Amino acid sequence: MIWALAVVLVVVGLAGIVLPALPGTVLIFAGLLLAAWADGFVRVGAGTIVQLGILTVATYFVDVATMALGMKRLGTTKRAMAGAAIGSIAGLFFGLPGLIIGPFAGAVVGELTAHRDFGRAGRAGLAAWLGFLIGTIVKVGLAFAMVGIFLTAWFVA
Repeated sequence: MIWALAVVLVVVGLAGIVLPALPGTVLIFAGLLLAAWADGFVRVGAGTIVQLGILTVATYFVDVATMALGMKRLGTTKRAMAGAAIGSIAGLFFGLPGLIIGPFAGAVVGELTAHRDFGRAGRAGLAAWLGFLIGTIVKVGLAFAMVGIFLTAWFVA
């Protein structure tokens, strides 16, 4: 029963990487920790669990960092960055379309409050959206790295 729950947590966590309202990497970590615990931490030890925990925390910084770096590179204002962050949070309540549109719309509105240039605001929105997309891709990679590290520890140890 514990093994089944561990597998369900990992699978739901993998889906949660791209679906809103699910803490994807936290669920993956919980499932992998549960599987290691069910084995008495014989195959997967504390060092591996710490690595997985670090990757879990890192995924939450990826979204913010990629969006901010992309926007800074294009010279957007701090208001646009704040708008993108607010739009990302607000987008959570509207599902997948909100997650796609939220950062873009927030950055556009934020940039428009600083400058009345629609072209510049559009570039800010595009930068926020591209940052979000790149962040999601990196999070997917980190999630699969977590599973890979776990499986390597499981089968090599």
